[in-house]
Amino acid sequence: MDPISNMIIMIKNASLAGNETVLLSSSKIKNAILNCLKKEGYISDFSKKVKKNGTYLEVKLIYIDNKPRITDVERISKQSRRVYFGMKDIHPVRSGSGTLVLSTPKGILSGKEARHEQVGGEALFKIW
Repeated sequence: MDPISNMIIMIKNASLAGNETVLLSSSKIKNAILNCLKKEGYISDFSKKVKKNGTYLEVKLIYIDNKPRITDVERISKQSRRVYFGMKDIHPVRSGSGTLVLSTPKGILSGKEARHEQVGGEALFKIW
C-alpha cells in the first residue's frame, strides 16, 4: 500500500470516529506532512513514541463544537500516476475551506505556502 494514503485515511477515519489521538508508523515524509497539517490547523499536535516494535507518531486531532476538523481527504498523486502542479495551477480547495498539500523543492508545503514561495511540485492530497 501507499504509506501516505494509508496515513491520511487513518487520520480521517479516527477523526470521524471521534478518537482523540491516532498512532501512525513513523517516517520523515509523514513527519513533514504532519508539520504542514499542524501549521494549517488540521491537527493540534503530534509526538514521536518509541515502543518495542518500532517508532510511532501519536497525532492529536482537533474537534470544533464536537465536529471533526478533518471531514474528508482526497489523494491526488498515486504510485501509479504522479500529478505535478505549477505555481499558477495551485488554486484554493473548496473555496478556501480546504488545503492542498504539495511536495516541493522547498519541502512539504500547503498550497498557500507554495504560492507564497512561488514554487510548484507534486500534489500529494487535498484535505478539508
